[in-house]
Amino acid sequence: MAATGQVKNPTATMGWAKTGRGSMRSTNMIRAGIFFGMAISWEALSRSGLLFRDVVPSLFSIWASIWKLVSNPVFYANLQVTAWEIFASLAIGSGLGVAVGIILGANRFLGAAFEPYVYYLAPTPRIIFFPVMIMWFGVGVASKIALGALSCFFTVALSTAGGMREVDKVLIRVGRSFRATPWQMATKIYLPAMRAPVLNGIRLGFGTATVTCLLAETKLSNQGLGYMIMQIYARFDMPSLYGLLIIVFIIAGVGNLILGKVTGTSA
Repeated sequence: MAATGQVKNPTATMGWAKTGRGSMRSTNMIRAGIFFGMAISWEALSRSGLLFRDVVPSLFSIWASIWKLVSNPVFYANLQVTAWEIFASLAIGSGLGVAVGIILGANRFLGAAFEPYVYYLAPTPRIIFFPVMIMWFGVGVASKIALGALSCFFTVALSTAGGMREVDKVLIRVGRSFRATPWQMATKIYLPAMRAPVLNGIRLGFGTATVTCLLAETKLSNQGLGYMIMQIYARFDMPSLYGLLIIVFIIAGVGNLILGKVTGTSA
C-alpha cells in the first residue's frame, strides 16, 4: 500500500504541474492577444481619419517619441525626483501604517475609538490635502512626499489592523508568558504571523503613493514626471505625451511586479 501511494503521488503532482503550465500559457496568450488587439485598433483609429491626427497619433510616432524621451538626460533627472518621492512616501507611510495598525489591532479600546476615523478618512481623495501640505512643507519635494505618505498610510494601517486580528492567540500567549517587551512582541510575534497582510498593504500603498505623487506634481511643481507630463501637454505634443504615459505605466508596473514577487501575490 505504501509503495502504491508513493507511485501515485508523483504522478498527481506532475499532472497538476502540467495543468498549471498549460493554464499559464493560456493566460499569457490571452494577455498577448489583448495587447496586440489594442495596438491594432489604435493604429487603425489613427489612420481612419475619424479623429484629429494629433489626438490619436500613430504608434510609430509614439515609439519615436519614447526613444527621444529615454535618450534625453532631462527625463532621468525628473525620474530621479519622482522615484525619490515615491520611495520616501512608501517608507514613511508604511512605517507609520504598520505601527498604527499593530496598536489598533492589539488594543480593543484604541481600535474601537480610533479605527472608525481611519476608515472614514481612507476613501477621501488625498489631493484635497495638498494645499495644507504646501503650507506645512512648502512647494518643493517635501510636500509631495508628505501627501504620498498620507495616501500610503491608510492602506497599510487598515491592512495591518485586520491582520493583527487574525494572529493566533496561542502565539500571543506564548510571547506574553516569556514576558516579551512590546518591541519583541511586534518583531517576533505579530509581524512574522501577519506577513502577508502587511506586505499586501505595502503593495497597495505603493500604488496609491505613486498616483498621489504624480498627481501632486501635475498641480504644483517644477520637476518630476508629473511636471514633465504637464509641460508636454502645454506644447500639445501628443506623441510625447502618450510616450511618457506609457513609460510611467511601465515603471509603475515593474515596481508593482517586484513588490508582488516579494509578497508572493504577483499574477
